Amino acid sequence: MTDRFYYRLIGLFIILNGALIYFNARLLEKGVHQHVLLIGNLALAAITGLSYSMNRKGIQSADNNAFVRRVYASTLSKMMLCLVGITVYVVLNRAHTSKETIFILMFLYVVYTVIETLSLQQLTKRKK
Repeated sequence: MTDRFYYRLIGLFIILNGALIYFNARLLEKGVHQHVLLIGNLALAAITGLSYSMNRKGIQSADNNAFVRRVYASTLSKMMLCLVGITVYVVLNRAHTSKETIFILMFLYVVYTVIETLSLQQLTKRKK
C-alpha cells in the first residue's frame, strides 16, 4: 500500500508557489506582501505534512484515545502555527498590514486542510 499524500502535498506546494509568482504583479497592485505569502505557503506545507503524519499514526493505532489525541494535537498545532504567523506578521508590519495577505493565507490554510482531510479519508476507507 503506497501513500501518495506527500506527492500531492509537494505538487500542491509547487502549484501554489507558481501561482503566487505568476500573479505577482496583480498581487502587488492590491498591496499584498509576496514574501509573506511564500513563507506562509512553505510553513503551511510543512505543518500539513507533520499533521498528516500524526493523524496517520493515530489511524493505525489500536487505541481510540490515541487516535483522538493525535487528531487534536495535529489540529491544534496547525491552528497555533497560523495564529503565531499572522500575529508576527501584524506586529512587524503594523502600519502596512495587508488584509488581503491575511485572507490569502487563510485560503491557503483551507486548501491544505482539505487535501489532508481527503487523503486521510481515503486512508481510512482502505483500512476497513
